[in-house]
Amino acid sequence: MKAFMNDNFLLTTDCAQKLYHEFAENMPILDYHCHINPQEIAENRQFRNITEVWLGGDHYKWRQMRSNGVDEYYITGNAPDREKFQKWAETLEKLIGNPLYHWSHLELRRYFGYEGCLNAETAEEVWNLCNAKLKTPEMSVRGLIRRSGVTLICTTDDPADSLEWHERIKADETFDVQVLPAWRPDKAANIETSAFPDYIRRLEDVCQTRIQSFDSLKEAMMKRMRYFDERGCRVSDHGLNYVMYVPAEMEEIEAIFQKGLAKEPLSDDEIAKYKTAFMTFLGKAYHRLGWAMQLHYGCKRDNNQFMFEKLGPDTGYDCINNYAPADQLSDFLNNLISTDELPKTILYSLNPNDNAVIGTIIGCFQDSGAAGKIQHGSAWWFNDHKAGMTEQLTSLANLGVLSNFVGMLTDSRSFLSYTRHEYFRRILCELIGGWVENGEYPYDERTLEKIVKGICYENAVSYFGFTGL
Repeated sequence: MKAFMNDNFLLTTDCAQKLYHEFAENMPILDYHCHINPQEIAENRQFRNITEVWLGGDHYKWRQMRSNGVDEYYITGNAPDREKFQKWAETLEKLIGNPLYHWSHLELRRYFGYEGCLNAETAEEVWNLCNAKLKTPEMSVRGLIRRSGVTLICTTDDPADSLEWHERIKADETFDVQVLPAWRPDKAANIETSAFPDYIRRLEDVCQTRIQSFDSLKEAMMKRMRYFDERGCRVSDHGLNYVMYVPAEMEEIEAIFQKGLAKEPLSDDEIAKYKTAFMTFLGKAYHRLGWAMQLHYGCKRDNNQFMFEKLGPDTGYDCINNYAPADQLSDFLNNLISTDELPKTILYSLNPNDNAVIGTIIGCFQDSGAAGKIQHGSAWWFNDHKAGMTEQLTSLANLGVLSNFVGMLTDSRSFLSYTRHEYFRRILCELIGGWVENGEYPYDERTLEKIVKGICYENAVSYFGFTGL
């Protein structure tokens, strides 16, 4: 029986162990998509205790605590932090087969030096150990980033954001990790929401211009994109129900936009037509700017209305959606490429059943603009576990060019989540090593090193065009 989480954790073959320890283990991290707060980096936040780091906003953990029958008082309520941590420890010991068990113990080992297992009995020991270490300078936000080997971070930012924290970080010569904005214009896309008119007014204030038409919205968007571009932005991100393509004449789009401003009811068809026009405009703009476009879709959000009204969005009540029409995704990309305005694009579906769909669609739109110009994004959210990552990597290898993959991202709000890159790299090396051991690929050390290092880091540097790394 192997010891839990030893040096060869998840690595079962000699080749996998060699690939990981010699090529992957010490590669830097480029986190091109996350949800961490740039203000906390600028201010170099120091956490008071492990509950703040682990449970403050982690809906992955909240879901499992609820599944373990924990009262909401200990999850998002006003229970003392020590009691919340105890409830998490009692839940964690039950999570056999769940990636949270692996992630949590990787974090305890890499950042806190704790080699044991967190459970109800050890919670007090772990609480005291972690809290003592969190008081040290190397466990500040910047310290954690440096210790993790991170060279560049892309946050997630609304077009109306001032980006003042990014500017402060850039001006601070004591911190050499690049922190760049990433463009996330979902609020301008979601015309069906009651908040849409108020958001347009906010955008007017930021742009200092009236937005009275769809054309003037596009002008405001371009103004903000240039602002982001000047501050190093090289990537956009979109959270979509699905990638839609329902084209309409501009006169109809304008009428739909006016209805949205007036908070008039919109049909599903009208919403799809507006979002098609909006995303088409943005896709072409990204092509001109040289930005990559990330499309995250396949999620049904806020399913528990009772709890949504209490806690709001992003609190652990989302699920996989099974509606993502391949024809509309393909037609959307085809429309952009028909005028040679298709940007680099990364497709992520929350539904793993879409892996093969994505793998076959991206092959229709590749060109010499970049190696792997259209990417099948890493296993996302409910899929970033061992089986999900293996399935995504295998599907990409079967249907495309795995060697051109831009690799892992944290997609997290936690500064301890960089161990997910280690988790991914071990799974990657186990997969490739297994193929080599089984005689499915030659043991060519030079080529294997290039493949592994590329997927871990170097492909992303080249793909996004980041400089200074």
